Amino acid sequence: MAWPLATRAQQAKVPEIGFLFGATREAAMPYLPGLRRGLMEIGYIEGKNLRIEYRWADLQFDRLRAFADELVRRRVAVIVSTGITRATAAALAATKTIPVVFITGTDPVKLGWVQSLNRPSGNATGVSFLSNGLEPKRLGLLHDTVPRVTVIGVLLNPQNPTSQQQTKSLADAAHSLGLTLHFANIAREIDLEPALNSVLQRGAQAVAVTTDGGFLTWHEQFVAQTTRARIPAIFHDREFTAHGGLLSYGASIREAWRLAGNYAGRILKGDKLGDLPIQQSTKTEFVINLTTAKSLKLEIPSGMMAIADEVIE
Repeated sequence: MAWPLATRAQQAKVPEIGFLFGATREAAMPYLPGLRRGLMEIGYIEGKNLRIEYRWADLQFDRLRAFADELVRRRVAVIVSTGITRATAAALAATKTIPVVFITGTDPVKLGWVQSLNRPSGNATGVSFLSNGLEPKRLGLLHDTVPRVTVIGVLLNPQNPTSQQQTKSLADAAHSLGLTLHFANIAREIDLEPALNSVLQRGAQAVAVTTDGGFLTWHEQFVAQTTRARIPAIFHDREFTAHGGLLSYGASIREAWRLAGNYAGRILKGDKLGDLPIQQSTKTEFVINLTTAKSLKLEIPSGMMAIADEVIE
């Protein structure tokens, strides 16, 4: 009789963290190994000495607050939030005491989550990775890869808090490169095909897809549409090129998730939130899918091949 009681007592001591994700479970799968690796670096292994309670909003953002409240009621030790800015906003609205470790491509100070990067206040800290500032660089890489292109379609999410900033930075970069841009909005998956057709009808010879967490959920659809249109495209994450997109350039989201896992583990070990400044992940990845280039009958310049972090054949 004593043995089951002792076993349950041991199980009760296993710490539990909550994971609040704005998009789908499938969209998180490529990056979860990074989170687990970061936790493992501190000595925590899921299923052994750690439990993770997952909540997937599936882009139904009105569910986020209820999910955050569930995690608070479970008294998880830490909440890790990402997938969209509203996930972290929901977590911070649900609790002022449970530490929240966020992953974001947006400035957390401007979002009001912390007072400063060096000494975050309240119950939040996390990882901020390079994101929106990379839009001009992404446009330049597309231009250098297909220099004959002068008209480029830009697909962006108007509901993204940084969409205006993305638009301005891309317009400025296009002016300096002598390019013409045509913008089209995508707020839902069903907007993708009409948006792509819109820029093609206006003469776009290539497509640049802006950074947006929700777009990762539809990466296969993005690739399928651009492949069907037989048009060069550049995306913001490796998942797009891994599934057949031509180019991708952006922050290493896997590295950002690893850093967040590391912070969650340190908090479990007893580190104070105020001693954990916002980590700024600066690792970027430029990936070329050579198979896709060949199918488009594109000759990738040798200089671009030389600077690529990865070439998929």
